[in-house]
Amino acid sequence: MKMKSGFHLIEVGGLALVSRSTPIIMQFRSIVRELKEIGEGISNMYRRGGEGKHVHRHGKSHIAPECSLPSSSSSSSSSSSSSSSQSRWANLPPELLLDIIQRLEASETSWPSRRALVACSSVCRLWREITKDVVKTPEQCGLLTFPISLKQPGPRDSPIQCFIRRERVSSTYCLYLGLSPALSGDMSKLLLAAKKIRRATCTEFLISLVADDFSRTSNTYIGKLRSNFLGTKFTILDGESPHDSSLPLNCKLQQKVHLKQVLPKVAAANYKVATVSYELNVLRTRGPRRMRCTMHLIPISAIQEGGSAPTPLKFTNYLNEHVSTTTSSDSKGRKPEVVEFDTTDTENTQESSQRAREPLVLKNKAPRWHEQLQCWCLNFKGRVTVASVKNFQLVAAAEPCQNVSAAEQEKVILQFGKIGKDIFTMDYRYPLSAFQAFAICLSSFDTKPACE
Repeated sequence: MKMKSGFHLIEVGGLALVSRSTPIIMQFRSIVRELKEIGEGISNMYRRGGEGKHVHRHGKSHIAPECSLPSSSSSSSSSSSSSSSQSRWANLPPELLLDIIQRLEASETSWPSRRALVACSSVCRLWREITKDVVKTPEQCGLLTFPISLKQPGPRDSPIQCFIRRERVSSTYCLYLGLSPALSGDMSKLLLAAKKIRRATCTEFLISLVADDFSRTSNTYIGKLRSNFLGTKFTILDGESPHDSSLPLNCKLQQKVHLKQVLPKVAAANYKVATVSYELNVLRTRGPRRMRCTMHLIPISAIQEGGSAPTPLKFTNYLNEHVSTTTSSDSKGRKPEVVEFDTTDTENTQESSQRAREPLVLKNKAPRWHEQLQCWCLNFKGRVTVASVKNFQLVAAAEPCQNVSAAEQEKVILQFGKIGKDIFTMDYRYPLSAFQAFAICLSSFDTKPACE
């Protein structure tokens, strides 16, 4: 159909697209095909750039970085062809692009079809910004799309259901999005992976976005979980510095005296975000483990009426800048290994404000003894089918003066349980993120003879 001023009106899947006659007129099927080619080209460039590190990109959920990739003869030719393809799509009207991405976000609500949104964000800067504006956080939409979603709070109404597969030979633990391996099958989306490393005085779980690279210098490194000598206390360390907007108002950085020799410009700092403590079972009484989790970066006000939890919107490069500054000022190349967030208030504030800034504390829900089954029972609503000492449910531990409703205290924020050999379910919700929930569940896999 011909329109005035040199415009054409074409209908694609019920959507009327108005386009100038001079640039590009193409069907939506061609758009999807070229987006897939662009995504494959970017993926090939990643593989060539990371051959020395043997990095395999499983999750096509990574947004293409805006920085330039390592230059080589082969990658330069691929980047030139990719940039020429991207430049054509960068000329689409923003209003038209916004409408297309909104329809795509509404229709693709599960993986792997949701990776089309990730492909859109990898085209160019304009597509990236529009896609990031359209895609909501897990708290708002209940869906996981980009890697940053793994550090954002889950939905308030219903939990996000995942499962963990344990590989005993390699001591790795993989977190997948889905109900169970039997129901999800090959459609399961890998969210996070962890590798267990036993040391002389502690046990560490290194957490990464991929299942074959747990190096702390890799851009897929997320954080780690570290235990004490007895395995009764665990510290969750984030490899990414929290944003200023996600910190309580009275938080201030405190650097430990313990230092570690590192190479210049290597991101080796970790940030203490939570602590998991298991109660000692001195009398050796029967029953499940008793645990308490202190979330240092989540205030108790997050579960109060009208409260909100810290929500990072992007990965920050503050860590690299902090390391570069520290290594340049220190001739020996030393930097703090652990950075803590002190929540002690140094100013005179009201008592109610101080209580609102107190960290959120979680405790395991007390089970009941079943006389007929002769075991401790919890209502997992069909998500746990095998009895295990590792099974638990976490609820908020609030004091009467903290103004948390009884209904909010009864809500299960995180539940973890066994459904088969080396298969466990993990369901989490607001205010925890997938990274925090996964780290808490990993603490249950470590041996705790003093707590059982």
